[in-house]
Amino acid sequence: MRLISVNLKRHLTALGLTVLLCGTAMAETAPPEMIEKLRSASEGEAPRVARELERVWARSGSAAMDLLLKRGRDALEAKEFGKAIEHLTALTDHAPDFAEGFHARAEAYFRADLYGPALDDLQTALELNPLNYNAIFGLGVMMQEFGDTRRAADLYRRALAIHPHHKDARTALDYLKRDGIGREL
Repeated sequence: MRLISVNLKRHLTALGLTVLLCGTAMAETAPPEMIEKLRSASEGEAPRVARELERVWARSGSAAMDLLLKRGRDALEAKEFGKAIEHLTALTDHAPDFAEGFHARAEAYFRADLYGPALDDLQTALELNPLNYNAIFGLGVMMQEFGDTRRAADLYRRALAIHPHHKDARTALDYLKRDGIGREL
């Protein structure tokens, strides 16, 4: 058990560094003006802009692949993680350049307590779309869960640099600061 934990921490560290280093690259699927619009949106306008951007990211260019994504997300919502993983694996097999497929499957793996595959999929999702603030936030959650609060805080800040009104990232970062978990945060 301890060996698994040590290996996961090493993997998390490498993945976290990869995300932080490549975080300035532009996502191919999102027009730069949409990202800028999100960065400068008011608190009231930000959720609408974020939904618009996430809809762009969720379009694979294939109706069949979009259906697999929908089925995977529906299964996630129903807490049928095995079924979600099956649909999303079919998606990633057939659309290996579609970042959102890997991001969604990372969530399914994480919720099924399969942390290694979740980390691998987050890495792939962020290589394909380094501006996916939800994937960056998800990686921060994993870092925090494994005790790397400094890297978690850095990732939450990275998500907030892209989406300043990301409520979950703000709440997580405030929690780390408030509870003094990482005094140097």
